[in-house]
Amino acid sequence: MDLFTEANRTDNEKGAPLASRMRPRNLSEFSGQKGILGPGKFLRQMIEAGSVPSMILFGPPGTGKTTLATLLADRVGADFVRVNAVASGTAEIRKLIDAAKERLALYRRRTILFIDEIHRFNKGQQDVLLPYVEDGSVTLIGATTENPYFEINSPLLSRMRVVRLRSLMAEDLVSILKSALTDKERGLGALSVAADEGILQAIAEFAAGDARSALNLLEQAAALAQDSPERKLTKDHLELIVGEMMQRYDKTGDQHYDVASAFIKSMRGSDPDAALHYLARMIAAGEDVRFIARRIVICASEDVGNADPMALVVASSGAQAVQLVGMPEAGLILSQMVAYIAAAPKSNAACVAIDKALQDVKTKDCGPVPAHLRDAHYRGASQLGHGVNYLYPHDFPGAYVHQQYLPDKLTGTIYYHPSNRGFESKMAEQLPAKNTVEKK
Repeated sequence: MDLFTEANRTDNEKGAPLASRMRPRNLSEFSGQKGILGPGKFLRQMIEAGSVPSMILFGPPGTGKTTLATLLADRVGADFVRVNAVASGTAEIRKLIDAAKERLALYRRRTILFIDEIHRFNKGQQDVLLPYVEDGSVTLIGATTENPYFEINSPLLSRMRVVRLRSLMAEDLVSILKSALTDKERGLGALSVAADEGILQAIAEFAAGDARSALNLLEQAAALAQDSPERKLTKDHLELIVGEMMQRYDKTGDQHYDVASAFIKSMRGSDPDAALHYLARMIAAGEDVRFIARRIVICASEDVGNADPMALVVASSGAQAVQLVGMPEAGLILSQMVAYIAAAPKSNAACVAIDKALQDVKTKDCGPVPAHLRDAHYRGASQLGHGVNYLYPHDFPGAYVHQQYLPDKLTGTIYYHPSNRGFESKMAEQLPAKNTVEKK
């Protein structure tokens, strides 16, 4: 916990990492996030009005959530109390709130209670905050990298504004890196280390929108470069530090669901290159190959369907092979599966058909099974009319004879409309005339 002031910020910066020293000191130094701080935007208007509501700052690491909270407190003249949900409990929170209420009563000073990683608080801990947010004892600002609609209790969330911070653009990161290189007071200016635009761009791309990561990388590379005769950052310096590109991917958080969603939609959209890209992200992050294989099998049935029945065969056999051989060779099998599914003709006719049939079963009185279709393999069945007048299709030319199969109340209902794509178009030709080919 700390009460933020410019004085203790300076003390804390002595010997601190570059990313800490280069924290913006005011909103004019704050890079990116024009979507929330640009002219006319909600947060900008609230700041200009001298008021900050309780809010959740939701965004990836290194996008400025903590810095923004401190700057907001400075701007509106509020005391800033910071805690981390990992290290704090209910008793500490109650003490901090009591102190905030006392400051408000005695000195008319408001308190911004900043809780980092607020998603780490359990339901009971979050419930403790609710009455104090509601009565205005504190202004609560929570920071989280997780989707607050999944992780924050609905009653608390309904009393707070969700403000989403985006990953910084490459040009924003390059600007931050340039400032750090030239700033002699807080940055690396005293080292007189140079870097051309291409190297800074490479650092920005590696950091993938994370300013903290970009500054940490710059600091490490500069330490190497200052010992070289040219005192200039090079590609060799970067390669010594980073080794290989790492993708940010959280197997239990939003990135997991977002990448998986993009993966499925790319296969559905017949874009094998995009599908393989998202497959590579999941493989590189150590995603469970069984999870990936299951998604491919589902896509083979849901999105390819009978336009290419072999898709399900390829996906199912591939899923078995993945479990048999394991990684890293399983990546080859997954790639084959993905390329086949993405390139295959698409039809969701079977998927739509079962959804419609289930909807009828759940919402309608569909009536009994027609008597001639009922089980007749027991004594006395014929006396009940079961199986009587059933026509055996194989006794007729083409193994087809017209007779009623649906219950009386659903006679004439059509669920399955074959598409005119791939093998399904041939299937449509083999069906009775009532199932006309659907043009899409």
